[in-house]
Amino acid sequence: MPKLPKRYRDFSASHPDVWQAFEHLGATAAASGPLDERTRELVKLGMAAAGRSRSAVQSHVHRALEAGATPAEVEHAVMVGITTIGFPTMMTALSWVRDAIGDHET
Repeated sequence: MPKLPKRYRDFSASHPDVWQAFEHLGATAAASGPLDERTRELVKLGMAAAGRSRSAVQSHVHRALEAGATPAEVEHAVMVGITTIGFPTMMTALSWVRDAIGDHET
């Protein structure tokens, strides 16, 4: 997994209790249902794209690839949102996805 961005590392260092609770909440939510890690990361990628969060999109691209998703599956997870999040938002997110895939492969 790529190193977290500096702002997240700084936050976790200055607020370790909050960060630990956040991490625990995420782990608990992940364990509470039937979706496997790959599927969860693809779903979260779609949500990040809808939220127009570049850092979250790129983070979930890396996580999805590490969980076994292919680059084509990662791109498809964003493209299927075209009618929900709109063409411009989807295209922007897709550009972030492709950047992250390129970064992941290097």
